[in-house]
Amino acid sequence: MIYRSEHPKPQFKRADWENLNGLWDFEFDFGNSGAERGMFSADAEFSKEINVPFCPESKLSGIGYTDFIDSVWYRRKINISEARKNGRIFLHFGAVDYKATVYINGVLVGSHVGGYSSFCFEITDYVEIGENTLTVHAEDDTRSPLIPSGKQSERYGSYGCFYTRTTGIWQTVWLEFTPKNYIRSLKYLTDASTKTLTVQAELVGSGALKAEAFYEGRIMGSASVDENCGNAVLTLTLDELYLWEVGKGRLYDIVFTFGDDRVESYFGMRSVGFDGFRFMLNGKSVFQRLVLDQGFYPDGIYTAPSDEELLGDVKRSMKCGFNGARLHEKVFEERFLYHCDRMGYIVWGEYPSWGLDITDASAVAHFLPEWLEILKRDFNHPSIIGWCPFNETWDVGGRRQCDDVLRLAYLTTKAFDQTRPCIDTSGNYHVMTDVFDLHDYDASGDAIRSRYDRLFTEHTLVDKFSDRQVYDGKLPVFISEYGGIGFMLDNNGWGYGNIPKTEEEFLKRLKDVTDAILDNKALFGFCYTQLTDVEQECNGLYTYSRIAKFDTAKISAIFGREAEIEKN
Repeated sequence: MIYRSEHPKPQFKRADWENLNGLWDFEFDFGNSGAERGMFSADAEFSKEINVPFCPESKLSGIGYTDFIDSVWYRRKINISEARKNGRIFLHFGAVDYKATVYINGVLVGSHVGGYSSFCFEITDYVEIGENTLTVHAEDDTRSPLIPSGKQSERYGSYGCFYTRTTGIWQTVWLEFTPKNYIRSLKYLTDASTKTLTVQAELVGSGALKAEAFYEGRIMGSASVDENCGNAVLTLTLDELYLWEVGKGRLYDIVFTFGDDRVESYFGMRSVGFDGFRFMLNGKSVFQRLVLDQGFYPDGIYTAPSDEELLGDVKRSMKCGFNGARLHEKVFEERFLYHCDRMGYIVWGEYPSWGLDITDASAVAHFLPEWLEILKRDFNHPSIIGWCPFNETWDVGGRRQCDDVLRLAYLTTKAFDQTRPCIDTSGNYHVMTDVFDLHDYDASGDAIRSRYDRLFTEHTLVDKFSDRQVYDGKLPVFISEYGGIGFMLDNNGWGYGNIPKTEEEFLKRLKDVTDAILDNKALFGFCYTQLTDVEQECNGLYTYSRIAKFDTAKISAIFGREAEIEKN
């Protein structure tokens, strides 16, 4: 069985492609000596098979080895026809954790560093007509302070809020075939006030870039522009305006042609920003009812077993009354963002910053290149309404964060994307940010009120980190982590605070702390921890296997009621 057979990039889709998921030859390389031993050669011995795109730690991979893995090798055959060799051939990887080195027929093609960003190599000159051998070497060291690893455990086993590790390939691998002249990338800038879409394109070759936009099959506009020095800027005016809104993912389809190249895509017309303390979507105040989503799966770890499960998590969240999520300490695959786009589900794009020691300015070199790749990959998704490069930048070995790392991350993010807000670090410790968010797991609604009601009466905050971060009284504020109330169906695991003994006790506490936020006239949103249990952390509204712990109608009534800030 080949898992995850759907096209991995719905927003940049060509008809001529080949999914390479399925069984590959596989070998551990615990001494990381495989390159010296010639593991990239055609006659190298591989003793195992692995089911790509699942990591070797997962059950679905067929391996299920959960101890530390610093080095692994993959191999499979690919067949290239004469017709396809006449154009260009690209080898794509959704994600490989952490460093990937790729060989074709024993020849080095290239390397990529970064466990969460997508990458590709043109392999036209490396392949032959007929059968070819593709070999991939993946290296990872979760314990290294120079490698961002998110919530992957640096201990032998999972503990606290750290879980089973992911090594190597964990997203779809595929081949893509293009003409000699082709579209390299597209960046969308929408303006609802003028009903226009501006496209910044990177092109290879000369000619005219043409675009046609459609809504529900009806032509909405077209435009064309000639390539200039490998670039083109095209502006298309829409005949009719349909806004992308919460719960209503009104998407336009768009088709680009450049010579013989044809790319299918889509976009959404919307704007985001702030009016004082209020978050504004298309000029209207929207309260962000978010849930913390960590994107872990019991049988696939980082990788969902099916596209239906990706969509399922969005639907499960919306059923509980949420209108979006913080995609926490992980870069989610594009198929997930596609479903968010379609469903009108707002999300914050986040980087898996934990594991990276940012007490030294040199950490920038191990963060910024991958972060820029992520910003470029995901810029066009209307569901992403903000960026968050770091989360809870705790001290390391008694050393404080290097503030310049956060400052540079913020400034770089804003230089690349001026259309969205950026939170420098969620929770603590803020240096330069568009939003002053806080994490508060207090189990008492009265305690939450005592800390944050001053925000709308005095424009001040009671902040437990006031010695490290200063609120200026002007920035918009939301509680980007709260709740985390543990509730175990099998009496194993942990959550924040005392564990409620009954469902009634759970619902009472949940309503108490949530009402304290909804009643605040100056908080523009909340993010509840969390959507599902993850291994030993059992504070999800669903179990790890996605079974609802409570009547979702009761949960939705608590999260979904009107917030005070929405009444203004």
